[in-house]
Amino acid sequence: MPPIVDHPLRYPLSNELHARPFPSITAPATAVYLAIKRPDRAAARDKEADRAHLIDLLDRFGAPHPRPDADHYSGEIGRHRLKWESHTEFVTYTIFRDGLSERPFDPADFDVFPADWLDRVPGARITSAVIRLAERPEDDVLRAHMNDYFVTESLAVAGVLDDAAVLVGDFRIDPAGHTRFVVNASPGTGPRRLGRIVQRLCEIETYKSMSMLGFARARDMSAHMAEVDTELTGLIAEMSTGNRPAEETLRRLLSVSAELEGMVAESSFRFSATAAYQRIVHQRIEVLREVRLEGRQTFAEFMMRRFEPAMRTVEATQRRLGAMADRAMRAGDLLRTRVDVERSAQNQALLESMDRRADAQLRLQRTVEGLSVVAISYYAVSLVGYLLYPFAETLGVSGGVMTAGVTLPVIGGVWWVISRIRKSVH
Repeated sequence: MPPIVDHPLRYPLSNELHARPFPSITAPATAVYLAIKRPDRAAARDKEADRAHLIDLLDRFGAPHPRPDADHYSGEIGRHRLKWESHTEFVTYTIFRDGLSERPFDPADFDVFPADWLDRVPGARITSAVIRLAERPEDDVLRAHMNDYFVTESLAVAGVLDDAAVLVGDFRIDPAGHTRFVVNASPGTGPRRLGRIVQRLCEIETYKSMSMLGFARARDMSAHMAEVDTELTGLIAEMSTGNRPAEETLRRLLSVSAELEGMVAESSFRFSATAAYQRIVHQRIEVLREVRLEGRQTFAEFMMRRFEPAMRTVEATQRRLGAMADRAMRAGDLLRTRVDVERSAQNQALLESMDRRADAQLRLQRTVEGLSVVAISYYAVSLVGYLLYPFAETLGVSGGVMTAGVTLPVIGGVWWVISRIRKSVH
């Protein structure tokens, strides 16, 4: 039996399902997280610059390099462990170190990233976080930590993964510029499960921040959209009143339609990405299987109250922009129909005018032809009369009688000749 030929992508695609493994962490530990995104055209960025920046960090610790085409990396850098991932629009760095700093959320925790290396990041920070992983304390101690480390008004707390850990965070940026989270691991929670919790927490924070870029775009567009909507409404009103020439209104309407299509094209990727990131945020929260603790709001409830209104604004802006573009297109079609009808009426009137002129020209031509018969007949009768004068005395008639006798035959002959000529021309 001949061997089965594998598809060229069989193994790469199978391996992709097992790529980006979850980290393995044992409490107590600290995770420092950084996500970097270019401000413009991030999806089309040169990813080699991201890889070069990673290699620069690895070389400082003598760590091995990733594969040339790698989009993720995990390895030891000195006494710490690094996890690097490249995504469509951003790259993430997560460094894990054993133990906790004496001062909770000490800004020095972020010093694991060299300052000069941070100055040369190929992009800008979209988010950063410091995560404290500790064993779960007594409830009163946990309650005290919540009040000391976080802003109570926006605090989110939940037991996750069948009480494997308690997550605490407020999604605020602290004075050092980082978001704070605490993961209190219950006794018996394994390193891989704890690593999955931390990974999900970092993804929730990152995709939440990326989703909010769509909200910023929608907010920036709202004022200009209101101006365009007002102009579009005015143009549509002018169509019904007919105060302006249809051609002028059509030109202005086409200009508005082109502007709307440009806005749709510019915002399409951002709004689509926002919807995708929003779904990821909800999915990551859902897999945590949250349980409410002490009547506190969960992470899902926090998103429902603070995050979802922003996402609904993005969805509403996208729908409104699409509706305006469709309305401008329909108005343009109606106005073009009106212009075509008016032009058809003008063309019909022009044709009728041309027909009337043609009839007048034909009547004038026939009149001229009639006069031509008279004129030619006059000269022909005169010529025939001159020819027949010598025979008048022989015939015993006068010249006038002879001229009168030949007049009708001459006129008939001239008329017959001109008729033949006209028929041959037509």
